[in-house]
Amino acid sequence: MRPSARTPEQLRPLSLEAGVSRYAEGSCLAKFGNTHVLVTASLEESLPGWLRGQKRGWVTAEYGMLPRATHTRGRREAASGKQSGRTQEIQRLIGRGLRSVVDLVALGERQITIDCDVIQADGGTRTAALTGAWVALKQACLYLKAEGLITEEPIRAQVAAVSCGIYQGVPVLDLDYAEDSNAEADANFVLAQGLGLVEVQATGEERPFTEAELQVLLSLAKSGCEDLFAAQRQALGL
Repeated sequence: MRPSARTPEQLRPLSLEAGVSRYAEGSCLAKFGNTHVLVTASLEESLPGWLRGQKRGWVTAEYGMLPRATHTRGRREAASGKQSGRTQEIQRLIGRGLRSVVDLVALGERQITIDCDVIQADGGTRTAALTGAWVALKQACLYLKAEGLITEEPIRAQVAAVSCGIYQGVPVLDLDYAEDSNAEADANFVLAQGLGLVEVQATGEERPFTEAELQVLLSLAKSGCEDLFAAQRQALGL
């Protein structure tokens, strides 16, 4: 029995609310159960120096957890003057996942920065952040088209992410913290709709896991991401 009483293939209660920020060109409040992430997309009509003159744009991401996103207060990383390795890994994952479905030439010579701020954490913050990030990014691109700044749709497909793991010998979808902290194996899957896998992070925490078990986890992830894709479209009214 899962701590949440969910079935193995069941997502946590899911909510994706677009347009929650008054000022950002795109935004989404993503809730995967008790994991809540605020995502904003900011348009900048400039590029990093290493990209100038290449006639293409850029999508990048930043990620952070608010001090009381967990049971005890965490110190702001800005106070220590550097980001943790975990933070850097997660924001790079989000950036890679989004860029995998974006035509950077169609975006034009501009940058969209995605900020993912974890308000409350209960496992799966990176997957919730990436799933909500696509909604915010899509909203920003719709803004660009509405303003006549681009003519071609730069987003080629939806992208979403979900965690899976083996908990008490059973492969399960969308781990919360109680499961993630006790999982025998866990994995994060990033999928692009209709295009396939973007990234897989999988680790045997308590024991090695078999290829057959990995295939089951992948099957769960595919099913879960179909529900996430539907939720993304619904959030944007597509």
